[in-house]
Amino acid sequence: MKIFVKNMACESCKAFVREALNELHISPIKVELGEIETKKDVTDEDKILLNKKIKEVGLELLEKKQGVLIERIRKVMVDYVYKSDDKPNVNFSVLLSEELDMSYTYLANFFSEVEATTIEQFIISLKIERIKELIIFGEDTLTEISYKLHYSSVAHLSAQFKKVTGLTPSHFKALKVKRRISIQNI
Repeated sequence: MKIFVKNMACESCKAFVREALNELHISPIKVELGEIETKKDVTDEDKILLNKKIKEVGLELLEKKQGVLIERIRKVMVDYVYKSDDKPNVNFSVLLSEELDMSYTYLANFFSEVEATTIEQFIISLKIERIKELIIFGEDTLTEISYKLHYSSVAHLSAQFKKVTGLTPSHFKALKVKRRISIQNI
């Protein structure tokens, strides 16, 4: 049985969901970002208990088809940005269409209607948060970060970063208080 989870966007979320499933004696086959697959069907009562448990950390079970599709689109976007250094630079529209086996035009229009933002703007927001994270960790140079996130140049990365945050990446790095927005709040 597949169960879809809203706002599940990191390894900590996956660990928390695994723990909640174990507490409820639900055996998962796999726990991925936004998706749980179980060996047996989960009762409505167990779904209610699981939902209550995961809401403590801002997660939520999805039942409606619209919400499920939005989370599947978000999962592909998060993977695209956060695992970009594992993949060659591919056109996101092609990737999304292939991953979800649907027309990109349909998916883009659907996402815009439901989320009141475009897929492109959402990906830019994810990339900016990823850049902030990589700058804060300080392990990569801006050149390495731009390469990892498939920017055409450091100048392009810097311009986009400044447009969104109002700061240059180097000024952001110099700040003592480094604020990031969790993926769930983008």
